[in-house]
Amino acid sequence: MKLLLIFGSMAAPLLMSFSRKAWPKSRPAFNLLAIIAALVFGNIASLAIYEIIQDNMVFMTNIHGILLNPFFLLTGAYLGVYLVYRLIVWTFEEI
Repeated sequence: MKLLLIFGSMAAPLLMSFSRKAWPKSRPAFNLLAIIAALVFGNIASLAIYEIIQDNMVFMTNIHGILLNPFFLLTGAYLGVYLVYRLIVWTFEEI
């Protein structure tokens, strides 16, 4: 499983950068997905933190409970892959 995560984090941005050249319409789709992912990721985090502050119960289990939310994990994973994809694009544009 660990190898799948490591290779996936390398393969997905490379596939995204290749598909960017093959299908130019994928560029705005990747950007739009990143915007949506950032909004969902940020809103889940801020609502969880707000709930913890409102209840005045700052326990590590409450804070780490956010990691059980599949939408939080999915959007965070996409943002990580998207960041590497953008770094690849910027690197090749500067060459």
